[in-house]
Amino acid sequence: MEWIEVSLLVDGEMAEAVAEVMARYVSGGVVISSTAIEADPEDVGRVVGPLKVAAYFPSDENLETTRQKLEEGLYYLGRIHQPLPPPTFTTIKETNWVEAWKEHYHPIPIGQRLIILPSWYQNPDPARIPIIIEPGMAFGTGTHPTTQLCLELLETHFHSTVEAHPTVLDIGCGSGILTIAARKLGATTLVGVDIDPEALDNAQKNADLNEVLGQIEWGVGSVREILGGQFPVEKAHLLLANILAPVIIRLLDHGMADLLYENGEMILSGILAEQEGDVITALERHQMGVTGRRQIGDWVGLVAKFTYR
Repeated sequence: MEWIEVSLLVDGEMAEAVAEVMARYVSGGVVISSTAIEADPEDVGRVVGPLKVAAYFPSDENLETTRQKLEEGLYYLGRIHQPLPPPTFTTIKETNWVEAWKEHYHPIPIGQRLIILPSWYQNPDPARIPIIIEPGMAFGTGTHPTTQLCLELLETHFHSTVEAHPTVLDIGCGSGILTIAARKLGATTLVGVDIDPEALDNAQKNADLNEVLGQIEWGVGSVREILGGQFPVEKAHLLLANILAPVIIRLLDHGMADLLYENGEMILSGILAEQEGDVITALERHQMGVTGRRQIGDWVGLVAKFTYR
């Protein structure tokens, strides 16, 4: 089946009114989307520019009637409020989006022992530990260099650590991929936190896929909430933070280093090479120094420990 997309660009004040008119005449739903996002240094997006309002209806025997009703409804809306641009009608062929989306994800070997496995794949290398992921809205599907850097450093930690059963905190856990990997590598006490409840929903689904759901504590929050005693773990042997460099620096100043035991390690990623010096300076302010480093392209992952021991 073919579908028709009717769309137009409007300012923020008119978007909902246009969507409401369109919804009267279409069966395939209405979408309001931004045409541009302006990000600040912490990657928090702010919508700028006009909004696109798009609606969808089947290309069937009612096509011309539906098109006429949409044009008339939008014309009268423009007369009442403010003039609207003419709508654009585009033919779209129906696609199996689920299957097309899956084509972008494949197993990814990491380091010597791990493999990231989309949930619809069988493990092609049984010698590796599978980290099964259902790609969703949360950051951390394993395809980005920052996640891969963290997993490589995590694997190294569990190969060399003197702690038999390390406690792990994952700050900004996203999809839960790092927390799940830490559990499969041997950690027994784990807490994953994120400020986004939807990310935690995704993390718990992934934990269930990996059969570790009841073995990890998940919760909404960040450094301050952990320090405030809102979680069963307040100190860890290993802390993971795959976020962004400005956020890492801010969390260090909020007391992130206080979440580590004196002999603990911190694995940090999401750091562009040009930002590495700023992160190292922030670590030094909190009596920490870099003991390990990896780089993929422009991205850097760091291991840090306290320097006063």
